[in-house]
Amino acid sequence: MSHVFPEHKKRRVLLVGLVGVAALTTALTAAALASGSKAGGSSQVIACPDPTAAVPAVPAGAQAEVSRELANLDKQIAEANKRLVDTAGQGGPNFVDNAILGPLEDKRIAALNRIETAIGRLAPKPEGLERFATCKLGAPGQAAPAPSTTISSAVAQQPPSTSAAPAAGGQSIVCPSPVDAIPPVPAGAQAEVTKELANLDNQIAEANKRLVDTAGQGGPNFVDNAILGPLEDKRIAALNRIETAIGRLAPKPEGLERFATCALK
Repeated sequence: MSHVFPEHKKRRVLLVGLVGVAALTTALTAAALASGSKAGGSSQVIACPDPTAAVPAVPAGAQAEVSRELANLDKQIAEANKRLVDTAGQGGPNFVDNAILGPLEDKRIAALNRIETAIGRLAPKPEGLERFATCKLGAPGQAAPAPSTTISSAVAQQPPSTSAAPAAGGQSIVCPSPVDAIPPVPAGAQAEVTKELANLDNQIAEANKRLVDTAGQGGPNFVDNAILGPLEDKRIAALNRIETAIGRLAPKPEGLERFATCALK
C-alpha cells in the first residue's frame, strides 16, 4: 500500500540527504588526504565550493536524480584528489591546472547542469549553479573557494526582458536579451563576443523566417518541436561560447543559458 507523506516530512528527508552528501564530501576528502600521506604524495588538496545551499526545494520526482548528481560531485573530487597524489611531481608548472582542475571543472559543470535540468522538469529551473564548478588547490583544511560569479536566486528566477523579432504572420518569436547580464568584456574577447551576439540575432531572424515558411504545417506542437526547440539549443551553444571567450581572459560569467528559451507571441 502506498503512503503519502506530509510535505514537511519530504523536505526533512531531502535535508537529511543533503547533510549526508556534505558528510560524504568530508569523508572522501579525508580519505584522499590519507592516501596522499601514505604515498608520500602531495601535501595539498583540491577544494570545491559546495552548491547544496543554492539548490532550491527539490520536487519529490527529482530527488533521486539530484541526490545522485550531488554524490557524483563528491566522487569527482575524490577521484581528482587521488589523481593529485598519483601524479605528484609529474608534468610542468601548469600540469595540475590542465590535467586535473580543468577536467574536474568540466565534469562538475555537466553534473550541475543535470541538477538544474532535473529540477526544471517539475518546477522552475534554477540557473547559475555552474558558478560552483571551479575548484582550487590549497592546503588541507583550507576553505573551499567562493563561487566565481555570484548570481542571486531572485535575479535568476526573474524573467529577463525580451526583445521582439520582426513580426511573422501575426506572430513572432521573441527571445530574452543577455546583453545586460554580460560583464565587462576583455579587449581580447570583444571580437568573439560581438560575433556571438550577432549570431544570436541571426538565429532569431532565421527562426522567424522558418515560422513564416512553415505556416500551417504540422500539428499543434510543430512550432515548439521544429522551431523553438532547435532555436534554444543553438542559443545555449552561442551563450556558452560567450562565457568561454570571456573566461579565457577574466572571471568566467555563468548562467547565461537562462536567456536561451524563446517564445511565440
